[in-house]
Amino acid sequence: MRKSCLLAGIATVATSLSLTCYAGDVQNYAHPTLFGSQAQVMTEQDAAYFVAGQAKKCPCMVSMNGKENVYVKSWASSMLALMSKGANGEFNSKMPILRSELAVLMSEGLGLQEGKVAYKYSDITNGYWASEWINKALSAGVMIGYPDKTFRPDQPVTKAEVFATIAKVIDVPVTDASAFAVYNEEVIQQIPTWAVPATKEVVASELLANIPNTSKLVNDEYLSREQVAYLVGTFRYRNLMRAANGEYVDFMGYTPVAISMKLSERISARNSNVGDIFTAKTTKDVTIQGVTFPEGSTVKGIVEQINRPGFKNDAYMKVRFVEISNDDVIMDLQRDLSAVSVDKTVNPNIVSRVLASPFSAAGRAVGVAGRSVGDAVNVAANGLENLGGNLSDSFCDTFSLHPLKGLKSVGSGFITIGKGVFDITKLAVSGTFGLLYELGDEVRYLVLPSSTNDSALNPDEEITIIY
Repeated sequence: MRKSCLLAGIATVATSLSLTCYAGDVQNYAHPTLFGSQAQVMTEQDAAYFVAGQAKKCPCMVSMNGKENVYVKSWASSMLALMSKGANGEFNSKMPILRSELAVLMSEGLGLQEGKVAYKYSDITNGYWASEWINKALSAGVMIGYPDKTFRPDQPVTKAEVFATIAKVIDVPVTDASAFAVYNEEVIQQIPTWAVPATKEVVASELLANIPNTSKLVNDEYLSREQVAYLVGTFRYRNLMRAANGEYVDFMGYTPVAISMKLSERISARNSNVGDIFTAKTTKDVTIQGVTFPEGSTVKGIVEQINRPGFKNDAYMKVRFVEISNDDVIMDLQRDLSAVSVDKTVNPNIVSRVLASPFSAAGRAVGVAGRSVGDAVNVAANGLENLGGNLSDSFCDTFSLHPLKGLKSVGSGFITIGKGVFDITKLAVSGTFGLLYELGDEVRYLVLPSSTNDSALNPDEEITIIY
């Protein structure tokens, strides 16, 4: 018994680890159901299937501007991964940010270039993991050291100091004359008098709109690494979008690279799969790292995550742009996108929808029916195995002169039969409901394609990706 429990525990842990490892490459096959997730399965790119619930969105993704449910990896998540490399294996994104880490975020977020540093700080050596970013922040005047000629890189940064640092690089008018800074009608606590103007400016800038955990923002003395990463990331995103739209942005020497393109094919949360490759053609010349790619160059992307539409199951997909090429010149696009803008949306025409829909509908219907039947067979098999064990125990106990225990085993057998019938009935009802939902979704796509457009990229849609 103990051995069985141990093996079951090991199997459970192994399954959990598998799901955790593949959390970034999962695909959820929607099975709309009234009763839970009996027939939902998830698969990673190599087609290893796991029985599980539906995939969840994580804060490491940001949506395209103009496509609410098409996501790319966020700049903030990449910065957290970068900072974790300098933490000697002890990194918690919920803990207060350190001065060295704030220098990393400000340097990367503003695109700072390294210049001459007025002082050499005794605690910043050339071998220190963040020395390059610290020197950039110092030379640009974004951060300063202490009078004793130390920088104190491992010292936590208070919330007030973060706001004062951000306020140096924004210019937002503040009309509030009160003695306190207010966010969402709450007074921000633990802000000394000297930092109130800077805090008001950051609040007025609306850079705090998407920051995680607003309760801690208001009440705690420190902001977490995650919070500051999203604060600086929002600032970077807005400025890059302004620059891409032709506005002048003093971005401290950083020139954003904007790649404008027109999609060549359709990908969608309804029908595409993890690992699908899609392409687009550039609509303008673009120079990247000194290499000019003319109009008509090919940009290649990949689908990294899919969540199918379903009952109480929002459709979305995550994509990544991996390379740009022209003839024999190929360049990887491995850097994370700072901003993505959908400049022109297009609905597939009625002819393409009519011709494509029967195949999509048939595939989704077979998928729902097959998973429902498969789960029903599994329920029946487990029930029959349990029933056989109950009947075996009843005979064994009765003829071993323990008739009450035998009678109890017979009763357990009836319970097993009833439970099996109930579970199979649930699967039949939910499978039928799922089938109707899938067919209804196909009709909705035929009649009103714009209703699914926020989780799809269509041929001839124009987008701009900004680094």
